[in-house]
Amino acid sequence: MTGTEAGTDGAGTGSSDVLAVARAWADQDPDDETRGELLAVLDRATSGDADAEAELRARFAGRLAFGTAGLRAELGFGPLRMNRVVVSQAAAGLARFLVDTGRDRSVVIGYDGRVNSDVFARDSAEVMRGLGLAVTLLPSALPTPVLAFAVRHLGVGAGVMVTASHNPPRDNGYKVYLGGDDDGSQIVPPVDGEIADAIAAVAATPLGDLRRATDYVTAGPDLAAAYVAATAAIVPAPRLPVDAQPKVVYTAMHGVGWETARAVFAAAGFAEPATVPEQIEPDGAFPTVAFPNPEEPGAMDLAEARGAAVGADLVIANDPDADRLALAIPTGDGFRRLSGNEVGWLLGWRAAQRAAEAGTGGTLAASIVSSPALARVAAAHGLEYRDTLTGFKWVSRVPGLVFGYEEALGYLVDPHVVRDKDGISAALELLSLATSLAEQGRTIADQLDAFAAEFGAFASGQVATRVDDLSRIGEVMAALRSSAPTSLGGRAVQRVTDYDAGVEGFPPSDILRYDLDGGARVIVRPSGTEPKVKVYIDTVAESSAEAQALVDAIAADVRPLVS
Repeated sequence: MTGTEAGTDGAGTGSSDVLAVARAWADQDPDDETRGELLAVLDRATSGDADAEAELRARFAGRLAFGTAGLRAELGFGPLRMNRVVVSQAAAGLARFLVDTGRDRSVVIGYDGRVNSDVFARDSAEVMRGLGLAVTLLPSALPTPVLAFAVRHLGVGAGVMVTASHNPPRDNGYKVYLGGDDDGSQIVPPVDGEIADAIAAVAATPLGDLRRATDYVTAGPDLAAAYVAATAAIVPAPRLPVDAQPKVVYTAMHGVGWETARAVFAAAGFAEPATVPEQIEPDGAFPTVAFPNPEEPGAMDLAEARGAAVGADLVIANDPDADRLALAIPTGDGFRRLSGNEVGWLLGWRAAQRAAEAGTGGTLAASIVSSPALARVAAAHGLEYRDTLTGFKWVSRVPGLVFGYEEALGYLVDPHVVRDKDGISAALELLSLATSLAEQGRTIADQLDAFAAEFGAFASGQVATRVDDLSRIGEVMAALRSSAPTSLGGRAVQRVTDYDAGVEGFPPSDILRYDLDGGARVIVRPSGTEPKVKVYIDTVAESSAEAQALVDAIAADVRPLVS
């Protein structure tokens, strides 16, 4: 979720002060577009336009907050948007953090196909190289998992990925990974605060004072090829010939996943999927979707239509930076998109079976907002299970991890290759599973039925409320804390757990959990990447229909509480 930090950039100052702050920002902005936008507003404000002055006050009311998710915001001028000034300051702050903390002074930088991602990546490379770091820039727009892989493969101190993942088209972002003892995982507290402090110190001086250098290294094709080879090796070679394998449709959702995914599928011995031509090439405008997120209603319509046209057994979608995966299967009268939990159950079960057969032991993990079903899988196979806070920065750090997931379409199927969610390796695992099932005359739908028979009929659902005013999120959470519901969906609330004070070994977190009679569970939290309040509903019952009906009843009661 986009955040702000209090500051003196323009809030609470007089008219002349905010104009001076805006002029100083324009003087250091190297981007013609954002500088031009700022100067146009500045000219109007100087001429006495109150609306223009109000816009300047809003744009300079603080700084974009750097947190564990890095930076993420809409493109535009000023310290509260993503632009070349903010990104250059972030790059310099990260570089200084690495130097000041004695970490390896090396970094690899990647970027996706969004507007200005390549520009932000080159700015970062020049700034960090100018500060003395050894810098490797990926050669083209590539998936986030390739960058996460590169951090460990190259043995660098840090990695930067310029991406806003599945956010709206006008957004961009800046994600940070650490090498060394962090083993290529995303940052966690208190490191995010230390980097934020370093960025603030850099921002106190003009951007022009930063020395830049262009003698950084641009990676060759061997780096992406190493990721392809390592990922293809995680599954056994298919025993069915390509013409007998399940038919698959793939969409990149206007992102950067296709070329890498195609290479991985081919290297592993699987048939090349049919594609969605309108969405297969990177396009930062995302012209065919309102939100480039496979979870959003309508986002997979074109892919499912293509699936119907070719008679597909699977429809697979990566999000724009290919760290997430969505799956749809035919129902006889169309396609049904599986929830993130359903895919997580199938992949986790497969991983648990392999670990049990190999006798290697290990741990399955999922975020606390994901289904409790994976814990049953772990217990049945003699494995450990761990709940984590939301975000793969936590899932990836679980000791002895065999498989981890979170319901927001993120899956880590081979922690030895990448320490982050990876939509390409997850897609490969699903192709391998579907092909193995096809050898037995079975389908993914059959495997879901088998899961319910083995572990119970679980169902999950979600209610999400998007807000325009971020303060509304705090109001919703405060109201729930002051007046907790006593029943949801006709089930009594047996226990309320507030993670705000830190419970069950978790650090303080803005999360509320309601345990209901009969084993149902409801969790409420603000989104970590979008301006939303999110509610996660999980049930278990004798049948899938009964479990889903309870999800629907609980959702109906929850919506008024978070609207």
